Amino acid sequence: MDLFKKCYDFTRADEVKKTGLYPYFRAIQENEGPTVHIEGREVIMAGSNNYLGLTADPRVKEASIKAIEHYGTGCSGSRYLTGTLELHEELERRMAEFFGVEAVLLYSTGYQTGQGVIPTIVQRGEYVVSDKDNHASIQVAAMMAKGMTADMLRYKHNNMDDLERVLKKIPLETPKLVVSDGVFSTGGEIVELDKLVALAKEYNARTLIDDAHAVGVIGKGGRGTASEFDLVEEVDLTMGTFSKTFASLGGFIAGKAKVVDYIKHHSLALIFSASPTPASVAAAMAALEILQEEPWRVDKLISNANYIREGLTKLGFNVIEGRTGIVPVIVGNDELAFKMWRMLYDSGVFVNVFISPGVPEGRQMMRTSYMATHEKHHLDKIIETFSNVGSELGLI
Repeated sequence: MDLFKKCYDFTRADEVKKTGLYPYFRAIQENEGPTVHIEGREVIMAGSNNYLGLTADPRVKEASIKAIEHYGTGCSGSRYLTGTLELHEELERRMAEFFGVEAVLLYSTGYQTGQGVIPTIVQRGEYVVSDKDNHASIQVAAMMAKGMTADMLRYKHNNMDDLERVLKKIPLETPKLVVSDGVFSTGGEIVELDKLVALAKEYNARTLIDDAHAVGVIGKGGRGTASEFDLVEEVDLTMGTFSKTFASLGGFIAGKAKVVDYIKHHSLALIFSASPTPASVAAAMAALEILQEEPWRVDKLISNANYIREGLTKLGFNVIEGRTGIVPVIVGNDELAFKMWRMLYDSGVFVNVFISPGVPEGRQMMRTSYMATHEKHHLDKIIETFSNVGSELGLI
């Protein structure tokens, strides 16, 4: 058997491409935030994680340019050796202050953060307890920990009764880490953090919350899930990314200074990866400053998402309820999802299509997400387009 046989046997993408319905890897030619240029025409972007609309903000771009002029384009080393800049340490201090924690440590990507933290913290004879719908980066990190002879258990999505059932299986004295998304990336639901933290305390577990889709979206001034529930002191670790609210690239872990220091000196993903580039760190720092100075952006984001959520629900679409920047519309099967995506795209609206096995069968969806910089005419156009396409497809 040839190792590459699986590659040559993979034909699904080619089959969808032949139908003209392939929605992935579409190259953006110009990015202006709420609108983008793809394949020579302008479309409304209703699928970006650019929640506060800062990727095109001149202040963020100028900060990146100045950082390149001062530090160059890269760091040519890991944080552990020659790759730490004063810029990294300054952003870590500012973020720790913003989140109200003792310490923050930067990673080069958000995806890498979970893989750098979970296998470092959870070791032989210890447990990772993970929500079944956690982001792929967490799932892979938990499997990495399992590969290092830790144990991994999963519980039903955002189901605190099932979390308790799983925790009861583990001896009380055995160290364990409960991991959950703060805002779930597919459906946009918010974790029941108050119940999760209470169960963790009862069953001698520590907590790690992934706030990739929560920072800049929920909590006081966009400070995330722990802030939303007034549990900043109770959540042990929070991780996140710079690729969404912070208009850049990179990740972070936040928590107690001694815990973060241990991760800093033991995390292979940190020690053996080149450090975040000066431009990306400066962009994230500028975005953080804007978030603090212009908290209205958080309110505008949620207002925009709620406007769409209400509009699509009134039309009769099967919309997952929520109060974040993510508004998913359930379609029901792969073929219909691809058709709907193409019709929306051809009508000038770009969304993300989620199909099986990325989502359970029957939960295929148009995952839409919104920005603080969307204006009412953008939102009305999105609703009008969904109405036309939904009617034609018999969904409403």
